Amino acid sequence: MIPIAKLESEFGDIEVLEYRARELFFYVQGGCFQTETDRDGISLAPYIHAIYGLLMQAGARDVLMIGCGGGSLGTMLARAAVKVTIVDKNPASFEVAHSYFRLPESVDCQVADGEEFLLGTTRSYDAIVLDAYDGDSIPPHLRTREFFRLVRSRLDRLRGCLFANVHALHDLDRSPDRYAAAASSAWNDVRLLDTQGVVGRNALIVAGDVKDLRKPSLLMPPLLDRDEIAAGLDRMAFRPWHSEGPSAPTGSCGGI
Repeated sequence: MIPIAKLESEFGDIEVLEYRARELFFYVQGGCFQTETDRDGISLAPYIHAIYGLLMQAGARDVLMIGCGGGSLGTMLARAAVKVTIVDKNPASFEVAHSYFRLPESVDCQVADGEEFLLGTTRSYDAIVLDAYDGDSIPPHLRTREFFRLVRSRLDRLRGCLFANVHALHDLDRSPDRYAAAASSAWNDVRLLDTQGVVGRNALIVAGDVKDLRKPSLLMPPLLDRDEIAAGLDRMAFRPWHSEGPSAPTGSCGGI
């Protein structure tokens, strides 16, 4: 891998790496690989393609993303003519996403904390995607019952959905289950899409009008690693989640 850019920010230095002669690009912050894409900005992470596929199933046409990283999900949604707003408290993320990860200028980029942004708007969205990490954990204020109720109030009342990425270290890590339990304080329908048996994986909590969602398939293949991504999606499955009290999830690196 060849470093091609480095930006200093108050939230941690961001490094952009290139691999295979400008075929692959990586967004690294705080030692974590948060985004990996092909040269067109299409993600190489199965969980991003899972979120994309679920959003397409849900018919979401106006999506708010909390957390930017390299912005690959925003790039993919924009290509599908979805209206996208991305909120991130780090302006350097938007600079990198535009310069190296093909995030279109049509995407509305707002420098703000996710909760503060929601408190400051009355607009409703078809879907809200949460993939925001502070170091190796989801910020505490973005995993409270009050936050989930705020999110629900900014979703379309009939078909609005939440999609949240929670990192799981292994099968004994109950972070996704605890996040699902917390989300159930605001929604009756909460589901967990997971890949059990995989170390260091991304699980997805989906809530709202989600009862009819099916396991997603690969809809926007990148230029490379298509078979690996499709296989990763095939290994994912909805599973029951189990409440284990009020302790909150932490997780590890994440980024859209």
